[in-house]
Amino acid sequence: MFMLNKLKNTIDKELIKFIAGLDKDYSLSKISPLLFKSIKDFMLRPGKRVRPLLFAAGYLGYAKKPARRIYQSALSIELLHDFMLIHDDIIDKSCVRRGKPTVHVMLDQYLKSKKNLKFNGQDLAIVIGDIMYAMAIRAFLSIEEKMERKERALRKFIDAAIYTGAGEFIELICGIKTIEKTTKKDIFRIYDFKTAQYTFSSPLATGAILAGADKKQVRLLSEYGIYIGRAFQIKDDIIGMFSQEKEIGKSVLSDLAESKKTLLVWYAYHKGDARSKRKIKNMLRSKNITMRDLLKMRRLTVETKALEAAREEISRLSLKAGESLRKIAMKPQYKKILSEFAEKILAA
Repeated sequence: MFMLNKLKNTIDKELIKFIAGLDKDYSLSKISPLLFKSIKDFMLRPGKRVRPLLFAAGYLGYAKKPARRIYQSALSIELLHDFMLIHDDIIDKSCVRRGKPTVHVMLDQYLKSKKNLKFNGQDLAIVIGDIMYAMAIRAFLSIEEKMERKERALRKFIDAAIYTGAGEFIELICGIKTIEKTTKKDIFRIYDFKTAQYTFSSPLATGAILAGADKKQVRLLSEYGIYIGRAFQIKDDIIGMFSQEKEIGKSVLSDLAESKKTLLVWYAYHKGDARSKRKIKNMLRSKNITMRDLLKMRRLTVETKALEAAREEISRLSLKAGESLRKIAMKPQYKKILSEFAEKILAA
């Protein structure tokens, strides 16, 4: 795990440098101390840095010689993630993110004492998210690499933003569907667009394109990323169902309150008897989810063997990812990073 930790530490240091450089170039702290403080606070909250880590590994695994500002460019995908989280939290009406108040809640607290306002914290947070998207493009373009590669990689980066937005859209629309009309295919489409594409597949492929990897290698990395992404999302659903708020950095009731049709819930419904089905439908329709409802859902996922089925799905996807990884012809040390990374995030 030494190489993996070293790469993450490099990215964390680059993030601090990037924020300082941003204020130097744009004087955001002078334009608005509140704006700069909000951006800085959110960007520096502890995180796994999955996306820039995979972006860097995808690049370094094929590059003959690392280009200048590769790590700053890798931050682009983290900034894209931050932008989407801020907007997601508004859509989901979430109050906690990474163990602290969400950006719109933080700004609502700031505005609390102000009178006769025609805007609120959500409005300000949308603007901050938009700024962070622009910052992501700026960070991406900072790498000193061949222009043709940069253009191709930027297209891939933009594709990730489009597909993730599409994933958010279809997830919201899927929320209208009842659980009995939701298919396993519907759930995997959302997983692919919202998680697998922009968290795993696109960062790896974008980095590899920048380094000059051929189309076959980019395809294999993308395929690997989809398998890992699906497995990761299923595991994340399990964590969301069975963990405590302090462990996941957000409300443990959020997924159930948003009526998310996760694979875990889908299995529980389809493997349950008529009584279990009725309970699940009632919870997904409820507008006031409590801890008691969550405990009930936890019991149902165990009793129906939905939890067991979800874990079997993770194992199956992990095997497929391993098959794809064996075909990838990148530098051994970076291939090892991918293997260790998958092992770390999918560990039981």
